[in-house]
Amino acid sequence: MNNLSELFWQASLQEIKKGYIYHDNDKFICLICGESFTNGVIYPHNNQLYEAKKSIEIHIEAQHDSTFQFLLNLDKKLTGLTDHQKTILELFYDGHSDNDIAKATNTGSTSTIRNHRFSLKEKQKQAKVFLAIMELLAERTPKKQAFIDIPRNTKHVDDRFAITEEENAKILSAYFKQGLNGPLELFPLKEKKRVAILRHLAKSFEPNKSYSEKEVNSILKPFYEDYVLLRRLLIEYGFMDRTRDGSAYWAKN
Repeated sequence: MNNLSELFWQASLQEIKKGYIYHDNDKFICLICGESFTNGVIYPHNNQLYEAKKSIEIHIEAQHDSTFQFLLNLDKKLTGLTDHQKTILELFYDGHSDNDIAKATNTGSTSTIRNHRFSLKEKQKQAKVFLAIMELLAERTPKKQAFIDIPRNTKHVDDRFAITEEENAKILSAYFKQGLNGPLELFPLKEKKRVAILRHLAKSFEPNKSYSEKEVNSILKPFYEDYVLLRRLLIEYGFMDRTRDGSAYWAKN
């Protein structure tokens, strides 16, 4: 249950929430058990036939109950949650009222349950701030960091990513099924495909124009639900740059 795969750690927050990732070999792969469903293949379930994407969603529900249950039952060192907090979260998830939860946990007071709600929301805020801190730390040009192992994520688009116009068009048509204005339903892991998509997204920004982070987000959001990932990768692959404090972004020539 706690031996998470490398794919799990490579997945975005949205992919972890869904419980699966779309891999470049045209497979939907379960992040929980590694079961895969090939795109274009039809799979049977309870005398019904389903496409691969729907099949993996059915698989997660049938085999793992839900992604929520899987994540909740991970070891405390990964979740940071006590057994009592896990029980309360599970009851929240199942839609029980504060009064019912107080009775189920022998708390005796709905005010105590409300305090738990407040504490968990505070924990959520702390997690969001910590993620932002770590992303900023990873984006900053590092000095000697003998005290902490943070890989520098800046990448260079070089000859490895060179593709023909025909290859580029094929990649974009495969991932922008509703047209080049989006949305991008899946984001590939293979760098060559990512670079083609990022190169296309970079065209949404005017050269020599400065954008705020909010403006960048509003432009990227229609393309993909995890627009923060897109913004970060545009920086990492050199299609955009930003000031050190993140107050301004601009497309690079």
